[in-house]
Amino acid sequence: LGYVGLPLAVEFARAGFEVIGFDVDVEKVRKIQRGVSYIGDVPTEDLEAMVKEKRLDATDDFDRLHSVQIVNVCVPTPLTRTKDPDISFMARAVEQIKERLHPGTLVILGSTTYPGTTDELFVPALEETGLKVGEDFAVAFAPERIDPANEKFKVKNVPKVVGGATPLCTELACKVFDTVFETTVPVSSTRAAEMVKLLENTFRAINIGLVNEVALMCEVLGLDVWEVIDAAATKPYGFMKFLPGPGLGGHCIPVDPSYLSWKLKSLNFSARFIELATEINSGMPEHVVDRVADLLNEDRLAVNGARILLLGVAYKKDVGDMRESPAIDVIGMLARKGASVRYHDPFVSECEIDGVRYKSTDLTDEALAASDLVVILTDHTHLDYRRILEKSPRVFDTRNATKGIRGFGEKITKL
Repeated sequence: LGYVGLPLAVEFARAGFEVIGFDVDVEKVRKIQRGVSYIGDVPTEDLEAMVKEKRLDATDDFDRLHSVQIVNVCVPTPLTRTKDPDISFMARAVEQIKERLHPGTLVILGSTTYPGTTDELFVPALEETGLKVGEDFAVAFAPERIDPANEKFKVKNVPKVVGGATPLCTELACKVFDTVFETTVPVSSTRAAEMVKLLENTFRAINIGLVNEVALMCEVLGLDVWEVIDAAATKPYGFMKFLPGPGLGGHCIPVDPSYLSWKLKSLNFSARFIELATEINSGMPEHVVDRVADLLNEDRLAVNGARILLLGVAYKKDVGDMRESPAIDVIGMLARKGASVRYHDPFVSECEIDGVRYKSTDLTDEALAASDLVVILTDHTHLDYRRILEKSPRVFDTRNATKGIRGFGEKITKL
């Protein structure tokens, strides 16, 4: 019942289904039972209405799976320390379902994973019950396409890709999603649907890797990468605008290409574009730290003891999600170099990095003025960047958040 599961649960309840949300996090369960949302894209009033109308309930008691006909699995699919897929959450979920599987159940996996997961993990495990997929129960893969804080594309108006273990499985899953989504897109198999999601995010990761490398090139050439990208984006065909930054974040883009690369390695195939883009993107936080050191050096200051204020630690603007955020690496590296690091983020009140607890500091004029360097890592919309430039001695802008603000050229350095 996270960034994917809770919005989906609310939409199914709104469509008229009786929905039970399962989660091992008891605090999440309690909040939902009270009608209180902890996800920015789900207004509390919407959740509260579904709970009051008894269309949506939450529980940590998996025995209630006995009473459901449709199961949507939306568990995390992170990477291990060695960058291999961690399918432990999916494995535990399928075990819970298997113990309570009954004829007529439709099981839909939505967690992003490598091609073959549904066929190789879910179907065999569920068939251990003696029931047969496509005859006694149905299985499909329908990847999530949630973009937190996107005001234009919400759950309903993003087409839903669906691939079943059999044609009947595909048909049943599409009928279910047709009640919520404006468009469903059936594909030939679960593997095809799994690959669709990986292609989408690998495409983004590789193109972000390209513009990050272009940013490094422009720095060497003495060019403004933001000017170059904006000008290139005026071409009405053949160019798609991607932006550089301090590194990749979020659950999908830094993770999904590694799932695909890992799978291909097992088939003795080298995904060279993916590996090169990953190398470039994962090196951006270190590049940011190097630039910070250079800027402090220009002011005759060392990183050790420097007062550095970071603006934004979430992985993208206007969300409170820190999963895989490049800010984690930037803070860790600066702290290890002896810097006095503080951060301000209106969406992240506190966080823990390398065993150290950090709390968001108030963005006062005094806090800005007392910093040796202010670094913009996340371009949250409502921050007053003009005031930030006015009150700060120097600003390193890794997101082009200060675009269009005139009169502070000597204070601003951009990625």
